[in-house]
Amino acid sequence: MNIEKIKVRVTESGQTMEVVVYDKRAAGIQVVLGEGVHSVKCNLSPTRTGLAYVGSAMGREIVYERSRAQVQADIDRLDPNLREYKR
Repeated sequence: MNIEKIKVRVTESGQTMEVVVYDKRAAGIQVVLGEGVHSVKCNLSPTRTGLAYVGSAMGREIVYERSRAQVQADIDRLDPNLREYKR
């Protein structure tokens, strides 16, 4: 099992941090900040322009600076069979 990590930027301080991806879709990304009992889940939703994903965790705004198209391309690259619908 591969654990996917992405880098997000905290807007207040400008620091970047690595977070673990819990669920990744073009419509939104759910990430986990921290480890163990102190971990916090955060939902990142695309901005109006679709150029970044933004969310808030514990009163701090975090930004994942990739567009919706780039995230969809990453999803397709990691699992190309996911797009194929079979009945």
